[in-house]
Amino acid sequence: MGSSAMDKYKGFLYIIIGTILIAISVVCFFEPHGLVTGGVTGLAIIIASVGKNMYGVEIPLWATNLVLNVPLFLLGFKVRGKDFLARTLFSTVFLSVALSWAAHLPKFYSDSDMVIYTVFGAVLSGVGAGFVFRSKATTGGTDLFASVIHNYMRHVSIAKILLVVDTAILVMGFFVFGARSSMYAIIAVYIVSKATDAVLEGFDFAKAAFIISEKETEIAKEFMDITERGATFIKSSGVYTGQDKEMLMIVMSNKEIIIMKDIIKRLDPAAFIIVTDVREVLGEGFREIA
Repeated sequence: MGSSAMDKYKGFLYIIIGTILIAISVVCFFEPHGLVTGGVTGLAIIIASVGKNMYGVEIPLWATNLVLNVPLFLLGFKVRGKDFLARTLFSTVFLSVALSWAAHLPKFYSDSDMVIYTVFGAVLSGVGAGFVFRSKATTGGTDLFASVIHNYMRHVSIAKILLVVDTAILVMGFFVFGARSSMYAIIAVYIVSKATDAVLEGFDFAKAAFIISEKETEIAKEFMDITERGATFIKSSGVYTGQDKEMLMIVMSNKEIIIMKDIIKRLDPAAFIIVTDVREVLGEGFREIA
């Protein structure tokens, strides 16, 4: 089986895992507390609440998710590529399936424990969304709607359109569920975005060191001998002195930063060092490029 086929199957596996996590977060944590975090699922929670409280009608989340996304796909077919829409269609349909399955799971509701349920639900939703986005798809909904609008309003970015649409849904949630649930929903939105970024950017934290020294070659050689880690020289020039120098850049694991500092302290205590966090490192010596 070729690598492209493996990537394709991996993408669909990511979609399945991601949509299941999103469904659990929406059904078991968000809906019981009236947490409307935007998107079609947030709108589905509002419709379900209005239908039950005003008309005595049970409207399943999975049905609303499916019905609202059908016209969006018809509109988006001309805007986005076929491969993107195929994955997104699969993701949307499977999310409806997952929402239907999750309806049979226990719902977590407690005023006293609302904080932990909000946080836990948001983390699940964010991780799930991250898996779906890693597959180069979405769950349809407002992001697909934003893409369609952007096609006719090129001067407005997709992010701004998405912000307006999701804000409108949050405001609707405010009128249906009140200020308390809306404030928790805003907290959930923030956590969802951070959890999504963590999945997309990776969990393989590392350190990057930029070193200016008179003994950069000796430092690089000794560090490579001890750790078998590569290093890079970057041509630089001092603004004050006007002298050309070789700045040393090393990307390393967290534990190797101690080794690097010990080497520099011994070889050149007057060296200038900048150490920064690196969210994700791909390539030889680290994680394989997916």
